[in-house]
Amino acid sequence: MPSSHGYRVKTRNVLRKHIRERGLRPPSYLLYEYKPGDKVVIDIDPAFHKGMPHRRFQGKVGIIKEKRGRAYIIEVSDQNKVKEIICRPEHIKLFKG
Repeated sequence: MPSSHGYRVKTRNVLRKHIRERGLRPPSYLLYEYKPGDKVVIDIDPAFHKGMPHRRFQGKVGIIKEKRGRAYIIEVSDQNKVKEIICRPEHIKLFKG
């Protein structure tokens, strides 16, 4: 039988929660409003399936471009190209660097 080539193929270790962060995160991170121009890190939370970016963007730093509904549009450089990702706030956190 041929192997699947789905959206989450080969993500067992990439989309795994570590032992110290099992369970749901506190709701305070959802209340933060990101502004256009903010730098954010894409940190995929596997507990939430809606608005999840592709696994190749896990750990990448991007810039918030605009807000669209509940989600944000983030510009990320990916192999000498600038790509726009639609991502919900469960999967991003502020860049501290």
